Parts: sequence; structure tokens; C-alpha cells
Amino acid sequence: MDLFIAPAYAQAGAAPQGGGMELIFMLLMFGLIFYFMIYRPQAKRVKQHRELIASVAKGDEVLMNGGMVGRISKISDDKDFMVLSLADSVEVMVQKSAVTAVLPKGTMKSL
Repeated sequence: MDLFIAPAYAQAGAAPQGGGMELIFMLLMFGLIFYFMIYRPQAKRVKQHRELIASVAKGDEVLMNGGMVGRISKISDDKDFMVLSLADSVEVMVQKSAVTAVLPKGTMKSL
């Protein structure tokens, strides 16, 4: 029977264990990848959005998250809300954080 199937023999011993340095190095590499590919770009976007919200002023034409385009008619500095004029007689109160972009002057008339 040994002609077709090779006999199985027990191994001499367990393979030597790797040191802890490889594990530490791998965890450090994963931490660096996480920082540069996920955390840093997201923090940059949050900072730009905070600067955008701080720079809006009365009379600016803005694009909101929901797709509304309007002109800012009143801003409250102490609160987180502003009044957005969508048309001559239509005003809506929205959160400042919902602003996506500040549009160039005259955009509402061209739409």
C-alpha cells in the first residue's frame, strides 16, 4: 500500500514563534494608513465647511444640502439659524450647517 500513498510522519516540533516587533510594526502601519487615508482628508473637509459657514453674510446666494438656492436675508450670530429668501415673498429658516456652497452673485436670476 505504500506504493500509492506516502506514509505520514509527525513533525519534529512547532515552528518558532515570531517576535512582538512584527505585530507592533503592522499595527503602526495600519494606524498610519488610517490617518492619511481616512482621518486627515475628513478633518480637512470639516475645516473647509466650518470656514465656509463662518464666511457667509447677508445678501449671499447659497446652495443648501437639499438643493434649494436662495439669498440670505437674515443671519443670527448667536444662534445656528438663518433666514433664506427663496423668492420675493417666500422665506425659510434653515440651519447654517446646511449650506453646501456660496454661489456667485446673480445666479438666482439666471436660473
